[in-house]
Amino acid sequence: MTATKRFLVEAAARNNAEWCAVMSRSHGVGSEFGRQAWSAPVRTPLYYPDAVTLVPGADEAVLLARIDMGVPGACVKDSFADLDLAQAGFQVLFDAQWIHRPAGAPAAAPDLAWDTVRSPKMLRAWALAWDGGAGNADLFPPELLDDPATYVLVGRSADGHVVAGAVASRSDQVVGISNLFAREGSGDAVWPVVLDAVQGLFPGLPVVGYEHGEDLNAAIRHGFETIGPLRIWLQS
Repeated sequence: MTATKRFLVEAAARNNAEWCAVMSRSHGVGSEFGRQAWSAPVRTPLYYPDAVTLVPGADEAVLLARIDMGVPGACVKDSFADLDLAQAGFQVLFDAQWIHRPAGAPAAAPDLAWDTVRSPKMLRAWALAWDGGAGNADLFPPELLDDPATYVLVGRSADGHVVAGAVASRSDQVVGISNLFAREGSGDAVWPVVLDAVQGLFPGLPVVGYEHGEDLNAAIRHGFETIGPLRIWLQS
């Protein structure tokens, strides 16, 4: 890994950990940042890890001591895919790639109008569209709107319905994209909307995130490059 890519991966990992901290806090879960990792001492919200490594070569014993191993389902985001947690009872949930897009890079014109979510009612409509009927829309509580670094992006159809969206998390060096969705189509339908929004809101910041499978392919089609692997470990 080049020095530039390592810098970007570390910035992306820190940004993602900050978003995990915001989401956890909105559910009443406290957390802390250490030199090697961010972690929460109790179970975090659905789909969110209990720890995120911030540097390569994190001390596994120290990391695991900071999370709740007594309740099944502990999860670690191994930001550099360099841990071996199998001996501690974890298995690999999936592998992915960190992605990066330079600030100001040209993007396709969006087909949808975009806006930022500003009210609990609007956030609920966004969450229901993101959830698609799975029953997990409560994952996004109104408290998220109080965080100044969190921007919930919404793409609307001509008749005003929420049909696409994402969460943009701003930090000092990058803006991270997560929870990308489109009610119809794939990432190709939503990336133009999100990138147009990001360029309008954060014109000087590069865009980062992580994807795998077809979602990764869609991101690459829209100007992203892969900058390094990550791995999600789940306590089995």
